[in-house]
Amino acid sequence: MEISAAGRLEVRITAADVGKRVSVRRLSDPGVTQEMFTDTVGVLTSWDDGVLLITRKSGESVAVPESSLVAGKVVPAAPARRRGPAASYEELARVSARAWRPVESERLGDWELRAASGFTRRANSVLPLGDPGRPLDDALSAVRGWYAARGLPAYIQTATGAEGAQERLCAELERRGWVREVSAELWTGALAPVADRADGAGVELSRTADERWLARYQRKGVSDVALKVLGSGPSVWFATVPGEDAPAAIGRCVVDGRWASFAAVEVAPERRRQGLAGAVLAALAQRALAEGASASWLQVELDNAGARALYAGLGFAAHHAYHHYREPDSEGPGRS
Repeated sequence: MEISAAGRLEVRITAADVGKRVSVRRLSDPGVTQEMFTDTVGVLTSWDDGVLLITRKSGESVAVPESSLVAGKVVPAAPARRRGPAASYEELARVSARAWRPVESERLGDWELRAASGFTRRANSVLPLGDPGRPLDDALSAVRGWYAARGLPAYIQTATGAEGAQERLCAELERRGWVREVSAELWTGALAPVADRADGAGVELSRTADERWLARYQRKGVSDVALKVLGSGPSVWFATVPGEDAPAAIGRCVVDGRWASFAAVEVAPERRRQGLAGAVLAALAQRALAEGASASWLQVELDNAGARALYAGLGFAAHHAYHHYREPDSEGPGRS
């Protein structure tokens, strides 16, 4: 917190600091905690009618009454990363978008509207990198119309917790009644440690998702549209560990310049804790290294404790959180 030369706490932020990362201390709400003060760090997304709205790295919005403030200051936009490859949010957003392409897309200013017959939110949501070229309410109206014409609910994919992310857009969407339906995290890590974790023996690599691979893939009833999305990306590889009735394990990797992404890493329940996930990742990482990649990223659900432990053990760490906002009063596809 900001302390004056006289040793007093001071509020050194104003409404002019909206959009900046701040740290504030306020008096705790009566009965909520025994502590006298509560600290909040995040992006100041609005300061209206005596209330500050601060969006934390997780995407959670915290309302802070101006009257409760005892200290506050602007802090650096993003702390320095101590491990893993350096990358901006925009770079990772574009790389991850190229690894999971929609069947149809259209530009709305700097925004990309994406559709794939409802197969996953990522392929059926707006990627809002930049200015839509019109006032927000007009842009949202155009988004609703575009998805309605395709029989789909409107989703907007946003991010929080990294420099250049979209905390202010999240706040504006929530103010208009959009629902934050799903949140997850994008993690990054060096590629070589993944390749060195196991020898990858017994893992078969293919350029296509064949019937065996699809037999282990958790999304049932995969359509031609889904196959197009799965096969999209600059350099796509599918990994399979053979099993009896279905593969014992599978995985997918997309190589894109210095980046390699990992997804769809699934292991048969009876074969878990045998190192198969590590073998799949190692085989894919070795292939990516051979194509010149050096860094890697993946997306992990917040409640997937097993996957989070596996990836943390491989040196991955969270870079930012991402969220899918759904238009009010509509229902959408499952999973992200």
